[in-house]
Amino acid sequence: MATKLRTDVQTPTDLRQWLKKVDEIGELQVVTGASADEDIGMATELLGRTRPSKATIFDEIPGFKKGFRVLANGLGSFPRIAVTLGLPLDASPHEMVRLWQERVRGGIQTIKSETVKDGPVFENVMRGSEVDVLKFPAPKWHEFDGGRYLGTGSFDITMDPDEGWVNLGTYRVMVQNKNTLGFYISPGKHGRQHRDKWFAKGEKMPVAFVPGGDPLLFLAACTEIPYGITEYDWAGGVRGTPYRVVKGPVTGLPIPADAEIVIEGFADGKDKMSEGPFGEWTGYYASGEREEPVMRVEAIYHRNDPIVLASPPNVPPDEQSFYRAFMRSARLRGDIEAASIPGITGVWCHEVGGSRLFNAISITQRYAGHARQVGHAAATVHSGAYLGRYTIVVDEDIDVMDLEEVLWAMCTRSDPSESIDIIPRMWSGPLDPRIHPDKKGLSSRAIIDATRPWEWRDKFPRSQLPTPETKRRALEKWGWLVGKGDRPKQS
Repeated sequence: MATKLRTDVQTPTDLRQWLKKVDEIGELQVVTGASADEDIGMATELLGRTRPSKATIFDEIPGFKKGFRVLANGLGSFPRIAVTLGLPLDASPHEMVRLWQERVRGGIQTIKSETVKDGPVFENVMRGSEVDVLKFPAPKWHEFDGGRYLGTGSFDITMDPDEGWVNLGTYRVMVQNKNTLGFYISPGKHGRQHRDKWFAKGEKMPVAFVPGGDPLLFLAACTEIPYGITEYDWAGGVRGTPYRVVKGPVTGLPIPADAEIVIEGFADGKDKMSEGPFGEWTGYYASGEREEPVMRVEAIYHRNDPIVLASPPNVPPDEQSFYRAFMRSARLRGDIEAASIPGITGVWCHEVGGSRLFNAISITQRYAGHARQVGHAAATVHSGAYLGRYTIVVDEDIDVMDLEEVLWAMCTRSDPSESIDIIPRMWSGPLDPRIHPDKKGLSSRAIIDATRPWEWRDKFPRSQLPTPETKRRALEKWGWLVGKGDRPKQS
């Protein structure tokens, strides 16, 4: 019988509660004396590419006030994902994925945010000449970056000038000077759509930038939430209680009352500065350096001893590709099944592809053409369309989270001349390293059918893969040989 999603698991209400819970389960460590120029970036890259590894707070950063901290690798483990989403800590990784995908498939019932008059974020206020973003530790994350980036595990709050709906989106934010931030948004993103509308009207866009906030809100901001739904409401539905927001004194935008840091200002389409280069999630400096609109800062609010939430992209697989794989896989499965396609048994957007470039879907074949239908749908629905590359469809006996099993199926169940479809002119963007610099924006997709051919599937040789029950019994009895479980006592 399938395990039901527990309803008694409480999610934290802000970053400090989250840290307390993570510390209680032994998943937090503190490092002192690491420099923002070099050390924090190098250490974070090692942490993000190594699992298991702990969430890490960098404190006593040279050149910055003690207590002004950076949290890195926060979402780089299944237990920390469980804390964030309110999932059972004792669930296995596969069980966690199944539980979350079931919940997303059933639909997250949104809970509207609650507007309050005050919050901890206003413990310290800087306005006018007091504004200074340089007081916060913004590391240089990669060796060849063009500057320091305060915005990696952050989100920007914007509003559609015509429709009035508020969006929270994660876009990289570069420190230009004490009162100026540069922010790059890829074409097609909700925040970019808002920005384009404001600029088309010849008006400045109000922006509230949150470089230190609740990890759940951050996850919502970097997940494909449907157009028109405010991430506060989606995250409130996940948490089961409304988010507390305050009307921003400068922009009027709703800002998190319990955030660590919020920066308010305006962006003008005619006011640009050089931004980048920045090492991105593909593992390359694909978008280079260019003139981009800047945000002129008018106010900064922060809690005492504020924490910058950091999640810089590195060569995948890394921390960012891991948590995005968890979130995006659920969204992709939901989108495929919303198209009334049956038989989906597993979905995983693999970390090695940055959770976008290499996606695997397992199915129980129901009819001729079923596998191709699934592959084309997965490559074209919103959650799978942007900057995709390869979509592989496998049978239900393949563990989609096991990259080696997926590749084994591709090598033994697909034939290059019969099993690969190519879709030209799909949605890409400036971050795609494989597209010629003069042709950014479009790329092709490969759909690989790695299932047993429908017409003669009954004649296909039996695989040597053990059944799920045999796998379970083997792990129970012999898992200690490979570090999974305790060695049974001799009678």
